[in-house]
Amino acid sequence: MAKVDATVIKETKYISGFVIILSVLMQAVFLILNKWDYTVLLGNLFSDFFAVGNFYLMGLFVQKALGKEQDEAKKIIKASQQLRTLGMFVAIAVGVLVPCFNIISVVAPVFFPRIAISFRPLFKDKNSKDVIDK
Repeated sequence: MAKVDATVIKETKYISGFVIILSVLMQAVFLILNKWDYTVLLGNLFSDFFAVGNFYLMGLFVQKALGKEQDEAKKIIKASQQLRTLGMFVAIAVGVLVPCFNIISVVAPVFFPRIAISFRPLFKDKNSKDVIDK
C-alpha cells in the first residue's frame, strides 16, 4: 500500500477539527432547546465518523488518481464518488433506522465537511501555495 500523502493527512485533520467544533455547537443547541439525550450524542458520533472517513477516502482516491492517464484518473474519481455516495447513503439509512440514534444528529454532520471546506480559505497558510497556483 502506498504511503498516505501529507496533504491528505493535513486536510483530514482540518476537516476533523471543524467537524468536532460544529458537533459541539450542535450538542449545545440540543442542550439549550432542552432536547438533548444520549441518542443525540450517539447519532452525532456515528455520523461524524462517516463524514470524516468519507473525506479521508476521497483524499486517498485523489492521491491514487494523480499521475495516472486522464481517462484512468477520471474512472478512479468517478468510482470513488459512486462508492463513497453509496457508503454515506447506507450509513445515513442505518443511522435513521436504528432507534438509538437521533435522526437530526445523524443527518446534520454529513454537511459539516462541506461547511469546513467553505471556510478553508480563511485558514489557509500564507506560506503555502495552492495546487491551482502551480
